[in-house]
Amino acid sequence: MSQSLKNIIPQLEGLYACYNKREYVSPDPLQFLYDYPDIRDREIIGMVASSLAYGGVKQILGSVKKALGPMGSSPLEFLMSQGLYGLQQIYRDFKHRFAKGQDFAMMLWSIKRMIEEYGSLEAGFLAGYSETDESVLPALSGFVDRLKGLIDFEETSETQGYKHLIPRPEQGGASKRLHLFLRWLVRKDAVDPDGWTGVSPAKLLIPVDLHMHRIGLALGLTKRKQANLKTAVEITAAFKEIVPDDPVRYDFVLTRLGIRDDTDMEGFIQSCRM
Repeated sequence: MSQSLKNIIPQLEGLYACYNKREYVSPDPLQFLYDYPDIRDREIIGMVASSLAYGGVKQILGSVKKALGPMGSSPLEFLMSQGLYGLQQIYRDFKHRFAKGQDFAMMLWSIKRMIEEYGSLEAGFLAGYSETDESVLPALSGFVDRLKGLIDFEETSETQGYKHLIPRPEQGGASKRLHLFLRWLVRKDAVDPDGWTGVSPAKLLIPVDLHMHRIGLALGLTKRKQANLKTAVEITAAFKEIVPDDPVRYDFVLTRLGIRDDTDMEGFIQSCRM
């Protein structure tokens, strides 16, 4: 491990000790997962909340709340009781930035089809997962392909919103929302509620957005100029040197620096450079 990485460990651990608590989760779409103790419900909520986690946080929370409203106390029972047409009618007026109601209904339909085919979203993910893979990327690509392959789906200009909700990692973007989903469902600590037992936290990738990219550059975890998949892999590799079995350990607390008004990103970065 380089000396520069060793130097930032105390600051990272201090940040983790301070902010890795449920009281600091809000505002964050992760907060919706806590209301669902049954993992069969929670994994559905995780897909919904993570797929809408782009844009301003107030808009994100509003959209997730609106999306979850019709599902009631059991999203699984709700999905199993609906056909595609029913979902399209229920969500016909739904909209979140690039995604329209029909896009969201198609995503829910693909989730339902995967649960019918494999028994759960986790089982659908594990169908392409291997302990010999360096990371979750191969399994994640297969997961997205299976979701889309289970429905009658023709990629046209009219389906761009659906494609955006569950993008393929190979498209070059950081796939931040899908990696958020995996972090929430795979890790277990005071913040992440877990539920998926078949995936190793050691294989997770950092969910990279503009805030995490900026922090990664400032801390010397990457030199890449774009917040894309290669950058996520590079930042994860640096964290893996610090915490080999849990490279996304610091994701939640570092992103508090870009979300909460009571944090000081510049002060933290400066302390890491001292």
